[in-house]
Amino acid sequence: MSAVKKKHGVWFDPRAKLLLLLLCVLSTMFSPSLAYGFGLVVLIALFGVLCGRTRYSLIGVLAYALIYALTVLALGASTGVSRTMFVAFLGLVHKVYPCGAMAGIMISTTKVSEFLSAMNRVHAPKKLVIPLAVMLRYLPAIREDWGFIKDAMKMRDVSLSLKGLATRPATTIECVYVPMMMAASKTADELSIASITRGIENPKARTCLVRIRFGITGLIAVLCFLAYFASGLMTR
Repeated sequence: MSAVKKKHGVWFDPRAKLLLLLLCVLSTMFSPSLAYGFGLVVLIALFGVLCGRTRYSLIGVLAYALIYALTVLALGASTGVSRTMFVAFLGLVHKVYPCGAMAGIMISTTKVSEFLSAMNRVHAPKKLVIPLAVMLRYLPAIREDWGFIKDAMKMRDVSLSLKGLATRPATTIECVYVPMMMAASKTADELSIASITRGIENPKARTCLVRIRFGITGLIAVLCFLAYFASGLMTR
C-alpha cells in the first residue's frame, strides 16, 4: 500500500513520520531566522496536503502567518518590559508551533495497528511503544469528548470564550473544565484497559492488514526535510 493514493491522501510509513517529526524538532532548534521557520511550516503544510489534511494544513499556515506578522510588529516596536515579554512568548510559539503541526498530522493519519507493526519492525522497546500507541488514541478521544462538552454547554448558554471565563468564571469552570478533566482521566483508564485486553503487551510479532514498508514516498519526504534542515545549518 506504500506509495499509492488512498481515499484520504498518500500513505506514509509511521517510521517516516517519526523521522520527519525529529527533523522538525531539529530544524526549529537550529532555526536561523523567522523566515526559515515560516518556510518550515509551509513545508509541513505541503506534507499535510499529501496526507489528505488539506483544511488542517491551510488553517495552520494562516494561523502561523498571523503569528509571524505579530512577531515582526513586536520586534519593530519601542523597547520596554511588555515588548520583551511579548517577544519572548512569541519566540516560544515559533519553536513549538511547527513541531505541534507535524505531530497533529502524524496523529490524525496514523492508525495504532500500523504504528505498532512499524515499531515491531525496528524492534523498538515496549516501554517506548506502548505510551506512544496509547497517545495516538488518547488525543482523538479527548477531542471528541471536548466536542460533546461544547455542544452541551451551548444548550446551557455557557460561553467557552475568554469573555465568558472573565464574566462567569465559576460557572465556566464548573460546567466546562471540570467535566473535561474528569473525561480525560476516564479516557486514559479506558484506553489503558482496552490496550491490555487487545494484547498490546504480547511479546510475539504483530500482524497487520496494511503492508508496512518504507517506500519511495517516505524516502522523498525525509530527504526534502533533511535538505531543508541542512540549508538552515548552512545559513546560520
